[in-house]
Amino acid sequence: MPVPLARIRNVIVDMDGVLWRGPQVMSGVHAFFETVRARGIRFVLATNNATKPARSYVERLANLGIAIREEEVITSPQATAAFLAEKAPKAHVFVIGEAGLIEALERAGLRVANDAPDTATHVVVGLDRGLSYAKLAEACLLIRRGAAFIGTNPDLTFPSERGLTPGNGAILAALQAATGVAPLVIGKPEPEMFRQALRRLNGTPEDTAVIGDRLDTDILGGKRMQLTTLLVLSGVTTESDLAQSAIQPDYVFAHIGAVAEALRGIT
Repeated sequence: MPVPLARIRNVIVDMDGVLWRGPQVMSGVHAFFETVRARGIRFVLATNNATKPARSYVERLANLGIAIREEEVITSPQATAAFLAEKAPKAHVFVIGEAGLIEALERAGLRVANDAPDTATHVVVGLDRGLSYAKLAEACLLIRRGAAFIGTNPDLTFPSERGLTPGNGAILAALQAATGVAPLVIGKPEPEMFRQALRRLNGTPEDTAVIGDRLDTDILGGKRMQLTTLLVLSGVTTESDLAQSAIQPDYVFAHIGAVAEALRGIT
């Protein structure tokens, strides 16, 4: 049986497809933050998007009149950098990725070695919309020579204003096909990002829920971590997808505003 919503004291909240979709802000976003604040529910906003730093989400919400702290945001680049800083603090990292990933690695004290790739001990791959064959080739050669292969997140698609486009998982798949080496993935649905979010919240599986729009990342990852799972149908997953999937959430809502309404109704 799912954990009753009344027992939830912490939430891990996805952003793309939950709080907004591209430039469109979802119905009920303000009500959601007002509700969790009023009920004393702690939150971490967790995104697999590897292209932006955490402060960009703080700024976007501030522009909507919603104040949050940077510590209340965890991105897959941050989670990847924290993992490496703990496990391999002297790593030299060849990066396929954008400014948000590079900044996170450098802020964690790690050496980005794109200027001297032969020194790289690790290859870290995030979505790179300036991806070139030269970058793929360099990463392939390094992985074949023994560099550890790490992916920020496994999302096969990336939502754009024109529709779904290739995501980081597609880049990881190309490198895996070329090297025969599977990446260690940090972002959802793998456990590391959820572990870091739980530490920030001081939460446990019994009192923490995850809210997301993707069955294959948010909901699957939450299930693996024994969290309560709330799916919103405002992003990637449709009712048809849900009906055909073996991955089933504990609760389903039309959008984040409906989640806020359910939380407000708890006595």
